Amino acid sequence: MIMKLVLLWVLGMWSVSGIDLSRSESFLSYLDEEVTVSPGSTTTLIVPLTLIQGAASKGAVCLDGTLPGYHLHRGFGSGANSWVIHLEGGGWCNTIRSCVFRKTTRRGSSKFMEKSINFTGILSNKAEENPDFYNWNRVRVRYCDGASFAGEGQNEANKLYFRGQRIWLAAMEELMAKGMQNANQALLSGCSAGGLASILHCDEFKNLFPETTKVKCLSDAGLFLDATNVAGGHNLRDMYEGVVTLQGVQKNLPSTCTSQKDPTLCFFPQNLVSNVKTPMFLLNAAYDAWQVDQSLIPSLADPHGLWRACKTNRSHCNSSQIQFFQDFRNQMLNAVKIFSESNQNGLFINSCFAHCQSERQDTWYENDSPRIGNKGIAVSVGDWFFDRTAVKAIDCPYPCDKTCHDVILK
Repeated sequence: MIMKLVLLWVLGMWSVSGIDLSRSESFLSYLDEEVTVSPGSTTTLIVPLTLIQGAASKGAVCLDGTLPGYHLHRGFGSGANSWVIHLEGGGWCNTIRSCVFRKTTRRGSSKFMEKSINFTGILSNKAEENPDFYNWNRVRVRYCDGASFAGEGQNEANKLYFRGQRIWLAAMEELMAKGMQNANQALLSGCSAGGLASILHCDEFKNLFPETTKVKCLSDAGLFLDATNVAGGHNLRDMYEGVVTLQGVQKNLPSTCTSQKDPTLCFFPQNLVSNVKTPMFLLNAAYDAWQVDQSLIPSLADPHGLWRACKTNRSHCNSSQIQFFQDFRNQMLNAVKIFSESNQNGLFINSCFAHCQSERQDTWYENDSPRIGNKGIAVSVGDWFFDRTAVKAIDCPYPCDKTCHDVILK
């Protein structure tokens, strides 16, 4: 049964480079629904925020200069020396204006971060919810820089600190000191902008450990494509150009890419994944809901509302509109073709209109969770990590998959 996740937009309009920041923020807030603590919640694991006290001396601070943070729940039993590090997502800021706004939110300041959050999906501590990683040390690293943990710089006039790379390093240093240095296996994961970060930092993560440690990476909904929108524009490329330029990201991008391409293009995973040396798993909806809403059919690219009915209810799409979605799926499959040829890598590309499927319990591991064939996401990731079987799961095109938990865009 398809579980329809209805998304209501509640903030006013604010667009930059065709990306509607208010809609994006609402979208991301909705996806955080299971992460934030619900009043009266008694069954879900609640984990407190830890601020990295030594970070300020390293210049590793959020956009507003506050300390970065993370949530850690210790492993136990056979998982006591195993670690999952999950990098939080939450979009980007690409202009002074959008970054100034962002530092008034939890995605730019630890002053506004929840003091405790729910651990669900890949962070759950219950075997019946997270069969392979439930007893590992599980960490959610908070995202407060706006450049996928990759920026380096600052803007004195507006008191903005672009220190994503330093936050990444400070968080890893702290977690290594808290026992991760003794890990016998480790998985770096992330969702959305955090999924992009897990690609950018995958090999760095591997290099933290001795060769004897089993290290792999998972990118969930991080496969952002340099796609053409319905008006023929490239607004995600335009936004990324602002992020890379404003936040000084170029110096932290892989030289294997920047030596051949414009730095902005090297912020797109399609130009990165084939050169990642560490084993990686790409989990992505073929019709990623955030990209459909913000990159393919942003409001500014559809001023006359010709796509509005199709966007909110795909039964109202005409054949050319459906083909537009299929072309996007084909672009995604082409982007991972070389990546998928490596035996060490894994794939789960389902034909859903979803975003971030490892964090939410309903999509990660429940009786009606999304499947390709007869295998769900959690089992697929586990089979790949533990080398139980190769996982190169690519769904048939829309509308064949009846197990999706789609986000319905409003």
